Amino acid sequence: MVKLRIKVGPKGQIVIPKIFREAYRIREGGYVILEPADDKLILRGIEDPRDVLMWIRERKKRIGGKEARLGDLAKIDLEEEFEE
Repeated sequence: MVKLRIKVGPKGQIVIPKIFREAYRIREGGYVILEPADDKLILRGIEDPRDVLMWIRERKKRIGGKEARLGDLAKIDLEEEFEE
């Protein structure tokens, strides 16, 4: 596990290193979720809703444009996991 020591600015601001911003798709003007958990804070990136819509539309095209039923996309997504 990587640990970084980051200085906190006068208004409580921190700078998230570029490598983490890119890895978790945190962009300027975007949002993150800050979640308290026991003795730590969890910072999560949020997917851009436009990216999610594009992902849904691509999958719908791959199944022929018909309404998807439970399990219809399971094979598609599972295969993608193994291809990466």
